Amino acid sequence: MRAASVLPLLALGLLPLTACRPQEVRPPEAYALSGTIAGDWGQSPRLRLALVGTGVPVAVTNTSTIDQNIVSTGVNSWAYGFDLPTIPSVAGVYQVIVFDDSNNNARFDAGEAFARNRQWLVFSPLDANLDAISIPEYLGGAEVLPAMSVKRGWNLYDKTQPLGSGNPSHFEKLSTYVLSR
Repeated sequence: MRAASVLPLLALGLLPLTACRPQEVRPPEAYALSGTIAGDWGQSPRLRLALVGTGVPVAVTNTSTIDQNIVSTGVNSWAYGFDLPTIPSVAGVYQVIVFDDSNNNARFDAGEAFARNRQWLVFSPLDANLDAISIPEYLGGAEVLPAMSVKRGWNLYDKTQPLGSGNPSHFEKLSTYVLSR
């Protein structure tokens, strides 16, 4: 067999390895959602982010396999970036939480230390007026979101602010999602 005819075979053999390469790690601000993490997480925490929430009609989400990057910025301080799904499987209301993945299984499990905020990420496949949504108790607590108007895509609802003009707000990139213990 001549060398010229072996090269294409070698190139085909490398394709599976190239396809299995991990995603490129980007700086936190390059992700769709970014912000800061603060607080005392103990010695050598294994911090990880997860998207948790519930969709309509009742599809529970708890996934930490979404692309993310957490970078230490000092004592008890980190910057992070997290990619929100571009087309979630269902409309619904979600939060990104940070947790100490103490068993290192890349999944948020009951009993692991975690932090969340009072900002909800509401996804809608269309501009819509949504009915009130209840959050299951085991996802952090029986909070109920009021009926609201949202735009197609991702919207941020800040529960600490009055519902109305600018709350919820539509976004494509959000850099102020703060998580703290």
